[in-house]
Amino acid sequence: MMQMIRAIFQPTEFTGKHMLGAMVAFFGVIITVNMIMARFAVTTWSGLVVPNTYVASQQFNGKAAESRAIAALGYKIVLSSNADGLSIRLTDPDGAAAVADSLVAELRRPVGTHQDRHMQLIRGSDGVYRGAGELAEGEWIATVTATSGSQTIYKRGHRFHVRADGSLRP
Repeated sequence: MMQMIRAIFQPTEFTGKHMLGAMVAFFGVIITVNMIMARFAVTTWSGLVVPNTYVASQQFNGKAAESRAIAALGYKIVLSSNADGLSIRLTDPDGAAAVADSLVAELRRPVGTHQDRHMQLIRGSDGVYRGAGELAEGEWIATVTATSGSQTIYKRGHRFHVRADGSLRP
């Protein structure tokens, strides 16, 4: 019995075959992990924000000036959410409820496009605009656009977190 234990635990000579096995195992693990990571990188979100960055850069100054002009109008919103959908209260520069002909929210996730959607909000009798449709739990970005006549009176992006019960995290 003792001889068998000594035979198992007795050091053996480290040969070139052992070194080759260690090198193959080491680099095999690294290459396998890299291949798996590359596959996930290629099959998930592309990271593409705009289709053509050159064209987007040419339009940047015009869009920035337009955003400043819209912000100068002084309209504000308050976002809220529940299990039924999204609610938005639009107020004018004096803080009174504002009326818009159209209020639209472009909802998207910070990463990925599979849950992106367009939500048309309808004004209720209490002056709050509501859009039906449950928002999944997690981070969202809503680009809210309000128009009155042919003029855009409000346009801004809002990032928020939806809890499991549909409410927004403060």
